[in-house]
Amino acid sequence: MGYKVVVAGATGNVGREMLNILAERQFPVDEIAALASRRSLGTEVSFGDKTLKTKDIEGFDFSGYDIALFAIGSEATKKYAPIAAAQGCVVIDNSSLYRYDPDVPLVVPEVNPEAVDGYTKKNIIANPNCSTAQMVVALKPLHDRAKIKRVVVSTYQSVSGSGKDAIDELWNQTKGMYVPGQEVDPKVYPKQIAFNVIPHIDVFLDDGSTKEEWKMVAETKKIVDPSIKLTATCVRVPVFVGHSEAINIEFEEFLDEDEARDILREAPGILVVDKREDGGYVTPVECVGDFATFISRIRQDSTIENGLNLWCVSDNLRKGAALNAVQIAETLGKRCLKKG
Repeated sequence: MGYKVVVAGATGNVGREMLNILAERQFPVDEIAALASRRSLGTEVSFGDKTLKTKDIEGFDFSGYDIALFAIGSEATKKYAPIAAAQGCVVIDNSSLYRYDPDVPLVVPEVNPEAVDGYTKKNIIANPNCSTAQMVVALKPLHDRAKIKRVVVSTYQSVSGSGKDAIDELWNQTKGMYVPGQEVDPKVYPKQIAFNVIPHIDVFLDDGSTKEEWKMVAETKKIVDPSIKLTATCVRVPVFVGHSEAINIEFEEFLDEDEARDILREAPGILVVDKREDGGYVTPVECVGDFATFISRIRQDSTIENGLNLWCVSDNLRKGAALNAVQIAETLGKRCLKKG
């Protein structure tokens, strides 16, 4: 016996990826509804070998459905998630709206699957920020061994994290560099993204950090351990898909790089590719379409007493969004709903 599932935002990048991953992982679906805004009503989307026509989320009856995967942004989620939850459908939300709500679990299944059990307070589970999700998959097994004191992370985030318009902007700006008269001014981003990097994701806060950087701090504390100190610099780079992170970790006790490598090789959701030779590491282009979080460049940091550096790469549309949401649904089914 399977589940009745809703995918809200089915015509967007993340919504389409949710449908793909549900099919790829053979999630036990008895019935599925693809929802979108009224302007996208009737748009066809793929679910395995089936074609679905989108339905209007406005007025949709969620009663009788078990799980709804939301990829519709915070404003629409604020309106529709409470409706779905009140009608008995568990919402797994990809927006930032509920991530910091103490009554809503924030879950990365490889890290804190037990947190799913708290869904009953609001019938809602939050999916973390894309940059946080891949990082905590790497941090948790190391934290269990040597306890992390402090993390310094610099991210290199692809434009797909900003949606389809950002992908188009990078593509059109790149073409425009070679065709006189077809230059494209920035619209999605404050500066040109083609052949450039922008140290600015989301809005600036009073302390000079951006909200993206703040999210990484707050979410790591909620998912892994509130005692971890973290500082982040988040950068948008001219890559279509795949986020990369350079992570520096300070532990309470010494952790040898070889032991860390072994720990990460055994950890769920991780693939270690770490050869000290040309090309012996993973880049964003190579991670696209993969479920794994890839770890490379594991090495001791000799400037602090108990430090390690590592390089972390993942497909942000998958582990950073759609895959993690589907994994939450799988965990919810096994731990709580137990129908599939």
